[in-house]
Amino acid sequence: MRESDLLAHIYAIAAGADAAAAGVLVGPGDDCAVVRTPGGDELLLTVDQVVEGRHFEPGTPVDLVARKAVARSISDIAAMGGVPAWGLAAGVLPEGYEHGRELCEALHRWGLHWRCPIVGGDIATGPGPLTISVTVVGRMDGVEPVLRAGARPGDQLWLTGQVGGSLESGWHLRFEPRLEAGRNAARSALVHAMIDLSDGLGRDAARIGAASGVRLVIDAAKIPVTHRCPDWRHAVRDGEDYELLMCAAASNARSGGPPFHAVPPLIGPIGVVRARRAGEAPGATILDAFGLEHDAGQMGWDHGL
Repeated sequence: MRESDLLAHIYAIAAGADAAAAGVLVGPGDDCAVVRTPGGDELLLTVDQVVEGRHFEPGTPVDLVARKAVARSISDIAAMGGVPAWGLAAGVLPEGYEHGRELCEALHRWGLHWRCPIVGGDIATGPGPLTISVTVVGRMDGVEPVLRAGARPGDQLWLTGQVGGSLESGWHLRFEPRLEAGRNAARSALVHAMIDLSDGLGRDAARIGAASGVRLVIDAAKIPVTHRCPDWRHAVRDGEDYELLMCAAASNARSGGPPFHAVPPLIGPIGVVRARRAGEAPGATILDAFGLEHDAGQMGWDHGL
């Protein structure tokens, strides 16, 4: 079974539950769950993990391991346009692990770095590998979360940065969650859908298309490929970029302009959203220099289970 197959099963289970009565506004299938408290506040809930040998190599400095563990969940909050508020951390430490104090101190330090204090958690020991799970609660503070499901035909596609080569270069350990850009996107009436790129531009673009019932069409020549990556094919598959992909209406200020002012500037448009053709599944397409169409949903990371 692939990760994508298991996720589809989880989404089906959640869809059959009476979650609305419990205040669940958005369940599994987006970057965060969205819940409404009895007092009327909307909160974002997300959890992610890092596993030694999968998300970081043995011998990686403890500070960078902790940084990535916290940053992955912070990036999910950014993808909804929210503000991180509180975190919980749980770890399975290999028997005889000698860096427990250092790891806990680093987790707390990075939580405070993003104004998201780690307020609790759990520790266990096991045969390995080192595994750290971080849950983050976020706030919306008066704006609506940006979901994957809002893309509309005619929207343009924008990125917060370059993609590709993150694992080989070590960028996946040092990336900066795009909190400010995500927040500005939520404030902009022009941004209709958004996702953070953890499994690759191709697969994650297809997730927006599937959630929105449309087709995203990416121009391969316009993909901002980093110098760490040989070509666009690698760039859309690599994953672990943690940039934001946005679907936004054309700027009112000038045709083709970004949906809002960002620092650093948004990159794009790298493509458009279109309605599905007759019999076509929702998802994403990459159009290469020869006019050939490639199914973006098959380009990206998918764990084997």
